[in-house]
Amino acid sequence: MTFWRTTVGKKVVMAVTGVVMIVFLFGHLAGNLLVFRGAVQLDEYSALLHFEPPALWAARAILLVAVILHIIAACQLALSDRTARREAYIRVDPQAATFASRTMRIGGIIIAAFIVFHLLHLTTGTIRPAPFHESLVYSNLVGGFQIWWIVAIYVVALAAIGIHLYHGAWSWARTLGLSRPSAEPLHRPIAIVIAVVLWAGFTAIPLAIFFGLVR
Repeated sequence: MTFWRTTVGKKVVMAVTGVVMIVFLFGHLAGNLLVFRGAVQLDEYSALLHFEPPALWAARAILLVAVILHIIAACQLALSDRTARREAYIRVDPQAATFASRTMRIGGIIIAAFIVFHLLHLTTGTIRPAPFHESLVYSNLVGGFQIWWIVAIYVVALAAIGIHLYHGAWSWARTLGLSRPSAEPLHRPIAIVIAVVLWAGFTAIPLAIFFGLVR
């Protein structure tokens, strides 16, 4: 708790939980891209995930704890920043701060809301703009992403995730001391690759379905 109460402690927690979520996203993307191979492959992959419920729920628990800790730490750091400076700067001229770093908080809110929507849409089927069958993942994807407003929500949210990842994939290494200060602070090739791969991979799925490339 002493570690958690410090600013450094909260930033370390955010870095570690951020890595957990990035690893999850790559695994999630690899599975979802099976939609391009057809219904059999994607539905078999889904069935495989549910073959060992204890392992599945353990992974979900780890991810849930990571998300909760990440959000709590972010909120507490934001509150601490606001308390430390009650009056805003009259003028701000960012030197190395990127658009991604300046929008991390609003992006985080958008992403949190999207996660809830995504779970209700494609995991529980609570939001059903199209027929939903728990075991027919391919059918659920194709049916859902044929609706324009569903696709619009995903495209906007995935853009926010890509922007969030660009800064997060760079800052976690700096926070954990794995990356040294650079003379070119805006040169972040690894962060760009991670953000672009995940953003493009996930965005390709709803767009390909909506435009009839996947049926």
